[in-house]
Amino acid sequence: MRWENLTVESGGNLPRDAALFGADAVTTRTFDTPEFRGITFHEIRAKSIVNRVPGASRMPFEWTVNPYRGCTHACVYCFARKTHSYLDLDTGLGFDSQIVVKVNAPELLRRHLGSRRWLGDHIAMGTNVDCYQRAEGRYQLMPGIIAALRDHANPFSILTKGTLILRDLDLLKQAAAVTEVGISVSVGFTDHELWRTVEPGTPAPERRLDAVRTLSEHGIDCGVLMAPVIPFLGDDPSQLRATVRAIAASGATSVTPLVLHLRPGAREWFMSWLGHHHPYLVRRYERLYAEGAYAPKWYQRRITRQVHELAEEYGIGPTRAGMPRRIPAPAEPAVPEPTQLTLL
Repeated sequence: MRWENLTVESGGNLPRDAALFGADAVTTRTFDTPEFRGITFHEIRAKSIVNRVPGASRMPFEWTVNPYRGCTHACVYCFARKTHSYLDLDTGLGFDSQIVVKVNAPELLRRHLGSRRWLGDHIAMGTNVDCYQRAEGRYQLMPGIIAALRDHANPFSILTKGTLILRDLDLLKQAAAVTEVGISVSVGFTDHELWRTVEPGTPAPERRLDAVRTLSEHGIDCGVLMAPVIPFLGDDPSQLRATVRAIAASGATSVTPLVLHLRPGAREWFMSWLGHHHPYLVRRYERLYAEGAYAPKWYQRRITRQVHELAEEYGIGPTRAGMPRRIPAPAEPAVPEPTQLTLL
């Protein structure tokens, strides 16, 4: 394992979102319990936790916090799979089962927020891998992270597929009383057969929408990132309607569609999955994504228009500029080149 790629001593050529730590600060653990069987945790003491988003990114925020690398949600399309190759870890099953845990994330963040150089900018979480994945149930890093943000009245947002966010409901309410807090839950479809194969480690879509409902009932506005919309598997008009209807029923304040994108690392793993489960679609995907990681703009615009029309019909709308406590929708890139995107 090439831990030295992320050590302070390695110098240069570090990924921009890399957490810096010393190679001697890694402890590897396994737990023989049903929920963690087959998963290896690499506990590290990071040197930094607040990451600057690359300038070329189309994200509407500049800073992120990612307490984990790798994700037990095991979404076959996850764009963050490529980041595991920086550690010489497999971007397929390794990404799903070799989880890097930055055990000192809360204390690092508190120290960073207290620095005179920190200007109190918005911090986004869940933009690389899910901070409420299964590992969070054991390591419980998010309560300390949210408490630090609350104590410094620092604005932040969270994107998640994890219902574990409800554990931190009281902390989120306290933070929302002193700063802007944006919560968004990812639900790309409500089809159970598709969910079980493409997002095997996540809570069921209806459980995620229950979390949206609970957050809303407690005064915390929660939007839904309808992502990914998966071509030929989740984009039928009846499927889009069923999903938007369920999102509206949950009390979501906004719905923002995002079509599946296939960046290197994720593309290979997804196409392997597609060939196993839906071999008749392989050629169609090769044509649709022939120009790169993104589906053609005509396809993206069609899905966006359909979802927005359905959202209007059911009384909800897309995120709009200036609306507080939301994670803004990604703008379309000028050129379809791989850039950091919201986790999906």
